[in-house]
Amino acid sequence: MTEQQTVRVMVVDDHPMWRDAVARDLATAGFDVVATAGDGQQAVRRAKATVPDVLVLDLNLPELPGVQVCKEVVAALPGVRVLVLSASGEHADVLEAVKSGATGYLLKSASTQELTDAVRRTAVGDAVFTPGLAGLVLGEYRRLASDPGQSASADDPKAPQLTDRETEVLRLVAKGLSYKQIAERLVISHRTVQNHVQNTLGKLQLHNRVELVRYAIERGIDTPDTHDGTTSPDGSLR
Repeated sequence: MTEQQTVRVMVVDDHPMWRDAVARDLATAGFDVVATAGDGQQAVRRAKATVPDVLVLDLNLPELPGVQVCKEVVAALPGVRVLVLSASGEHADVLEAVKSGATGYLLKSASTQELTDAVRRTAVGDAVFTPGLAGLVLGEYRRLASDPGQSASADDPKAPQLTDRETEVLRLVAKGLSYKQIAERLVISHRTVQNHVQNTLGKLQLHNRVELVRYAIERGIDTPDTHDGTTSPDGSLR
């Protein structure tokens, strides 16, 4: 997925007026809305039939919960990225969504511009969160990484071997830089950054950028620079 390609989007929400409004806003912004769904089972069927680039997903769904939809879609269609759009900002809901495979989490209070920007960035691999939630996710990953029973040893001889460049890109991903920012910092193309990330995902048998962040934190790869913060102002993982 490049920034120039039309992004295929599917919108899932059980409220018809809200669902139609989100679909209309995204279509107006230039996205190709390939399907909508009003319940969880319908969402899984239509996602498999249409294979969108981005699934904009509510969590509170009849028939099948949103987190289960996320799990099933990501398992069946690893290339689909899931952006949760929910009224809930509860920490448990955010963490459950991310653990289920969502690559971003936006509150329904977000403006139309924030939503369209989030969908566009999700499509190219960025992890986008409503400000404040990214720090929550990273904090949870760091908590898990501090538990010796949860993290794998960085010296494990069976661990996949990354190249120096892949490790460098992974470190910047874990700091929350967008692909564009990584490309500028390393003086390489946006496509090259994407290729390094895809190669790393394949080697580590991971599915998305959020899982990469957790992997980096667990192994201490995310060593911060003194000028880096925890989250960027726009809610990117940092």
